[in-house]
Amino acid sequence: MREKEPRQMPAHPVFMDYDTPACQAVGQRIRAGAPFVYGLTNYVAAPLSANVLLAVGAAPAIGAAPGWPDGFGARAGAMWVNAAGLINGSVEDMRTAIAAANTAGVPWVLDPVAMGAGVAGYDALIRTLAAGGPAVIRGNASEIMALAGGVGTARGVETTATIAQAVPSGLMLAHRQKAIVAISGPEDHILTPDGQQVVIPGGHRLLATVTGAGCALGGVIAAALAVTPVGPERLMAVATAHALYARAAEMAARNAQGTASFATGFVDALSQLQQVA
Repeated sequence: MREKEPRQMPAHPVFMDYDTPACQAVGQRIRAGAPFVYGLTNYVAAPLSANVLLAVGAAPAIGAAPGWPDGFGARAGAMWVNAAGLINGSVEDMRTAIAAANTAGVPWVLDPVAMGAGVAGYDALIRTLAAGGPAVIRGNASEIMALAGGVGTARGVETTATIAQAVPSGLMLAHRQKAIVAISGPEDHILTPDGQQVVIPGGHRLLATVTGAGCALGGVIAAALAVTPVGPERLMAVATAHALYARAAEMAARNAQGTASFATGFVDALSQLQQVA
């Protein structure tokens, strides 16, 4: 009989934003280190992901050209695997990259895009990727609930669940996976295996209208991991990625005429915050 997982009670949450000195320090390390970040994502999200990573000061490579999953998976400072990359890639490429990263001690991020949307075969593949041992799992509320073993409530790639509904599942998933779990929403919640909880307020609703914005966030998390040692400091790395995103979204929204100008302004704001441009 499978041992019942302990019920995780959320710790008192700590609120942070990009003005938090520790977040500023991680941002500075990304800018100074220009970490090489390797990503497996889909053709829809790849252009924005690359531009976002360049804007924060990282050096991205995206895709599965021959030899890349094995070679770049082992040589990157960190890696992110977006499950929607299966649109134009293969699960074998993802498994190869994950194995190479794990062997080399490269931390990686899993984004279980559209998990729980009702496609059983796809969900099963994501579970096999999660078994590979990501350092961080990030997704929306529906995706995290589904990966934790709950009932899938996603509508395609969009969530139909709330953050409050997802936090207990996220804590359970973090404990089971021994990974940090980040849940994106109106407020981002970042959860650790031992029950710590960081909340990043802010952001802007227009961020949800930009295709690939969530996917690119996985890359920024990877960039922060690449300049952060193994251990408790990784929580701050993940928090920084979300805080940077939230602040840039607020800045972009001030002058946005609509979704297109917001998307451009968002990338500009990231580069301004990171003093890349």
